[in-house]
Amino acid sequence: MAVSPPQAFPPRKRRPISAASFISPKLSERNLIQSLLLFTQEISSLTPFQFLFKRHSVSLIRKSKHLAILFEELLLCNPIPALSPSAILCFEEMHVLLQRVKALIEDCSNGSKMWLLMQTESMANGFHELTRELSTLLDIFPLQEIDLNDDVAELIVLIRNQLNSQTKVNGVVDPRDDELRLEVLAMLDRIKREIVPDHSELAEIFARLGLRDASSCREEIENLEDEVQNQGNEKSKSEVIIALIGLVRYAKCVLFGASTPNTDIRSRETPSEAIVPADFKCPISLELMRDPVVVATGQTYDRESIKMWIESGHATCPKTGQNLVHTELIPNLSLKNLIAMWCREQKIPFEITAGSVKVNGVTTNKAALEATRMTATFLINKLSVSQSIEAANGVVYELRVLAKTDSDSRACIAEAGAIPMLVRYLGSDIGSEHPNLQVNAVTTILNLSILEANKTRIMETDGALNGIIEVLRSGATWEAKGNAAATIFSLAGVQIHRRRLGKKTRVIKGLLELAELGPLSSKRDALAAILNLAADREAVGRLLEGGVVRMTVELMDQFSEEAVTILESVVKRGGFVAIAASYIAIKKLTVVLREGSERAQESAAATLVTITRKGGAELVAELASTPGIERGIWELMQSGTPRARRKAATLLRILRRWAAGLDANVMDDTIISTTHMIHSSSTATALRMPG
Repeated sequence: MAVSPPQAFPPRKRRPISAASFISPKLSERNLIQSLLLFTQEISSLTPFQFLFKRHSVSLIRKSKHLAILFEELLLCNPIPALSPSAILCFEEMHVLLQRVKALIEDCSNGSKMWLLMQTESMANGFHELTRELSTLLDIFPLQEIDLNDDVAELIVLIRNQLNSQTKVNGVVDPRDDELRLEVLAMLDRIKREIVPDHSELAEIFARLGLRDASSCREEIENLEDEVQNQGNEKSKSEVIIALIGLVRYAKCVLFGASTPNTDIRSRETPSEAIVPADFKCPISLELMRDPVVVATGQTYDRESIKMWIESGHATCPKTGQNLVHTELIPNLSLKNLIAMWCREQKIPFEITAGSVKVNGVTTNKAALEATRMTATFLINKLSVSQSIEAANGVVYELRVLAKTDSDSRACIAEAGAIPMLVRYLGSDIGSEHPNLQVNAVTTILNLSILEANKTRIMETDGALNGIIEVLRSGATWEAKGNAAATIFSLAGVQIHRRRLGKKTRVIKGLLELAELGPLSSKRDALAAILNLAADREAVGRLLEGGVVRMTVELMDQFSEEAVTILESVVKRGGFVAIAASYIAIKKLTVVLREGSERAQESAAATLVTITRKGGAELVAELASTPGIERGIWELMQSGTPRARRKAATLLRILRRWAAGLDANVMDDTIISTTHMIHSSSTATALRMPG
């Protein structure tokens, strides 16, 4: 589903440069020299920095080129001159040192320029330390013991002298780098005080950093987001990085304008088309968990889903059925980190929380918030005066991207008046002529709807709901329709909005049609929205009229968890007759009971219990005639979830009572006693497993 928090990925870990992080090799003399030659050649091929730390990178790359000549000369000798133990030790230490040099230069080249700028002193010291260690190794290198030609020997002496001179220099920080760092910090301070940056000053800073277009700014933002994760619990550093992200986002829009990339960003925006591991799915929504939390029973749910469950009046754990002794939600940080790692591999954004901690609802990172507000205001003002559809599409795309980043961005965009302006681009006239603009508009509204306050803003904006429904029914692309369905899913998270949406026949028909006819990702979006609406009894009636039972039966093989969960919700809220009348639905439920996933088996058992309790002896007889049904129930009682085991025990009791000529509707406390008995070994003896 395209409901997704921001474009942020788990970290690309920075490699260490300390000597202890690398291992000295144990190679033969020839192999050791060959490896040293390879490292010096690799370093020599690296491009010197064009902006920050240019002098440092040029120096180390040049020294590596000169050292490569030494190793080439040694390898030309046949045999290689005998090396003393001290020479071998020196070469082994140099092998470690060259690894560190290569790692440092590559990380500086591939990392965030803004963050490197903030670390001018520590990074300069890192380069200086490597230079000093290389100087020490060449000082103790037994040059006189090795028979080298005069030119090579003189070159090594020259390198040694240059290194000795460099290590004696006290000022290792380039004054221009430090001046630029102070200018950026001063700009962040002015932003914090709500002073809009001077355009020319902003352009000069970004030019000096080599950030000269929107593409380089996007890459810089991703690198900064990586650094947030790399900082771990260092809150002060993380807050500076978050502020820098806000500054780069603002500069990207102001300096380089809005532009729509050629590549389709849906694959980076939603996990719909990825196969989400079962442990990463919320047991309630069946969607990828963004903020996993643990409840009193020890079960994990997505915060938004379990919060909605509790606020709806439930006092039990959805998965186990146990009473919740308290409603405190404890973050499952270990699982969240695993999900974040998976999201990075799948190129699915994952929201950053570091550095944006809120106290009494107020964001502590003032600079980041104000930069975001300035960005949103700039884009909305630009959209209001856009003279062409192409220009409008570029701005709406930038709003779409910004709306994915975090809650502050969503709030700032909505407060700036974006929603009424986006509504004008939802119509079929726009979709037919400019389908990308329609997709960007509806997806921006979708991303805005993630924020609770924005759900009400959207529902109360004139034309917004009708526009979303129009895209759902007649959108120009499947992506637009799928994101309209995802928007309805998001809006239906609020009970009052769910009731309003459930009363609209166009919403029901649009979702059912999309679930039947759409591609894989759009089907899943539609099913998620239908499941949300099925929590309302009045909406269930309209879903039944629209053919929800037939639709879920058709999709049960492909989307067993979603389809069975919808049937469970429908049968609880007045859909018993329609499901009971569907012979194929009952047959497929029994198949899922035996062969489905853990969650699907649980829902199938619960649905069958409700049907058999209300359906009378004829329906129970039909279920009992299903081959292998009793064995499937027994297996579920032994290996299913706690709730599934309870439902399976109830279902087995119903079948046994029917077999004994009893009315399946007469349920007494023997069902409850059976549920408790199955946990003991005596149960297995008392209730003989059928052959």
